[in-house]
Amino acid sequence: MAKETLTVEELAEKIFQEAGGMDNVETVNHCMTRVRMTVRDHDKVDQQGLKEIPGVMGVVNDEQLQVIIGPGKVNKVANAMVAKAGVDLGQEIPQQKSGKEALSEKTAEMKAAQKAKQKSSPLKSLLKDISNIFVPMIPAFVGAGLVAGIASVLTNMITAGQLDGDTWNYYVMILNVLRNGMFTYLAIFTGVNAAQVFKANPTLGGVIGSIILLTGMNPEAPIQNLFTGEALAANQGGIIGVIFAVWLLAKLEAVLHRVIPEAIDIIVTPTLCLLIIGLTEIFLIMPLAGLISDSLVGSITWVLNVGGAFSGFVLGAAFLPMVMFGLHQILTPIHIQMIEATGSTQLLPILAMAGAGQVGAALALWVRLRKDKELSEMIKGALPVGILGIGEPLIYGVTLPLGRPFITACIGGGIGGAVIGALTNIGATAIGPSGLALIPLIANGRWMGYIFGLLAGYAGGFVATYFFGIPKDRLEAVKESEAEEAKSAATVTSVQSQPKETSETAAISSATMIDTPLYAVATGTTKAISASSDPVFSQIMMGDGYFVLPDNGAIFAPAAGTITTIFPTKHALGIKTASGLEILLHMGVDTVELQGAPFEILVEEGQAVTPATQVAQVDLAQLTAKGKATEMLVIITNMDQAANVELLPIAETKAGQAVMHVATIK
Repeated sequence: MAKETLTVEELAEKIFQEAGGMDNVETVNHCMTRVRMTVRDHDKVDQQGLKEIPGVMGVVNDEQLQVIIGPGKVNKVANAMVAKAGVDLGQEIPQQKSGKEALSEKTAEMKAAQKAKQKSSPLKSLLKDISNIFVPMIPAFVGAGLVAGIASVLTNMITAGQLDGDTWNYYVMILNVLRNGMFTYLAIFTGVNAAQVFKANPTLGGVIGSIILLTGMNPEAPIQNLFTGEALAANQGGIIGVIFAVWLLAKLEAVLHRVIPEAIDIIVTPTLCLLIIGLTEIFLIMPLAGLISDSLVGSITWVLNVGGAFSGFVLGAAFLPMVMFGLHQILTPIHIQMIEATGSTQLLPILAMAGAGQVGAALALWVRLRKDKELSEMIKGALPVGILGIGEPLIYGVTLPLGRPFITACIGGGIGGAVIGALTNIGATAIGPSGLALIPLIANGRWMGYIFGLLAGYAGGFVATYFFGIPKDRLEAVKESEAEEAKSAATVTSVQSQPKETSETAAISSATMIDTPLYAVATGTTKAISASSDPVFSQIMMGDGYFVLPDNGAIFAPAAGTITTIFPTKHALGIKTASGLEILLHMGVDTVELQGAPFEILVEEGQAVTPATQVAQVDLAQLTAKGKATEMLVIITNMDQAANVELLPIAETKAGQAVMHVATIK
């Protein structure tokens, strides 16, 4: 049964009602497709109620409450809402109070609730930042990780005498050259991405990341650790130290941009940033990590002397946090001393269990959150690498950004370590990569015990994560997705039970179809709309389509038609084709906030355009500097007119190249 149709005023009233009432809405604004509200208490929002309102295409409840209405109608609804509240767009809506005491009481209540929420938000914000830093690196992690895993297996087999070194060392060297580009310079990539997340200069971020490599330091006259007097070691402070340093960079850069005159800003600001943050990194962050490393030696020695399952659990659980802070280097002398004294290091197999815990945790996430496509794709790519002993993709791409799974993965590593410790006398004849790749180096034929420990680590990480490590927000999203699928399946069943279309009717339908090609709006990489970073567009709430990641700022019309709408902030255009398709060209993600600064519109409303017509010029550098995605999105907003949509399997495209065909009903 079709949904009832509401007037604009009724729709505005319903949105207020399901958003917790007008008193709960602080401001109302809108972009090309959605009403954006700042709400006082997100717990009062009935998200499902909003979705069920006739005329609402979808809802996103994040920092802002976004209700998707669609182009053309959204501005009318937003204007109706602010008119009802008696304010202008963007102005604060006053709360309706009966008296002074009620106002004071409610204000105090709201402030207390807001403070309570803010107390729990920094960790969530930190984890989100970590995810944004490392997720773009996942493809490189996976590719380099698999190469590294193969090299690790070959290296360990050579060391164990199972392969001829004279023959195989050359091939291992080539594989290591391929993998070193990623893992040797991980600190630099982290610095670049962290700078983009924290809104600092990306190149400066890369330079700050490179400092922990201590490139150019004279080994014969090294930089001294101010706390211990010893030489600084490369990578002290680790990836976490780099992220912290780049965060400081972003804060300092923002201050300097405000106080330094524009004429000399480009010279003075980067110089001061590099000097201040770089020296802080060399003489404070790295030495502090070195001091902690030295203080840990005694603790680790004590744990090793205790031995058994206790020793294995503590070391297996603590190893990954040590790696992240660059503290694991203190273990190398211990490995060497053990090998010299006994012929093998019994510490390495225990530490290898940390990776096993990560693998088990990832498997549990995959099972519980299999409907989360983005997460599932990451896990599928990172799992084989993790099994071979390369843990970065699982750590930085999966467990650490989610928070809780990282902890349960460490517990799994502790369980595997406890098993290795309890079995005793399981050692490695040399220092080599972990995971399955370590098997050739296990001494005295005790490799079955090592495999048993790996299985225990897998199982421990899986069980701990399955029952205690699944993030609630991800689980809720999956449950909603499953409910939607069940509802969709029921609809399909209902349709299938209806009489089938006859061949004669099908022929008539085919004859009335019109094919409308849509084109790449820029030269660059074209992707399906489902891959967009905007949750509204990626979930196809507005309609099907695609987007282009442009190589340059020249943006062209996606189809032949007429310009129907140019949004005041210039970030979006509406086009209608002769076949009746209504197409939205949305330039960038969340770019309504930029108030038109990066966009120059080259067409007018009512103007006829073709795919050869340049409709806009976009300053891509400015978009990137503001932290906005440069996706040029093309969305069909009246999908009821589209009988079939086919995205062509093309990635690299030129402006004006056909990328999609839409069959419309005449």
